[in-house]
Amino acid sequence: MSTQLVLASVIFVAIGLILVGVFVLTRFVGPKNEHAEMKNTVYESGVSNPVGNTNIRFSIKFYLVAILFVLFDVEIIFMFPWAVNIKELGYLGLFEMFMFMGLLFAGLIYIYKKKALSWD
Repeated sequence: MSTQLVLASVIFVAIGLILVGVFVLTRFVGPKNEHAEMKNTVYESGVSNPVGNTNIRFSIKFYLVAILFVLFDVEIIFMFPWAVNIKELGYLGLFEMFMFMGLLFAGLIYIYKKKALSWD
């Protein structure tokens, strides 16, 4: 057998034993829930008994703002490689980036005109 195969086997077995040891240790050392009826109750933000209905509907504005944030945040990712390679791109790269930022600005103006960012 090759020494690399033996080393890989020993590492694999060692990792397996460590994982089994961690699971066994947490079983004995970890906290135990004495009350079985408490396992299926709601616990959120430190409140054991929530008040009111938890099936409320959120406004579409939350989702709209989240999608707009992701859209403009992802567009920023495209600007980073441009900023790193600005010397190699020259004036053509500068012109292309200004066109790109102009399109982003036009999208922002469109969103502002449609009042997508105003909270009624």
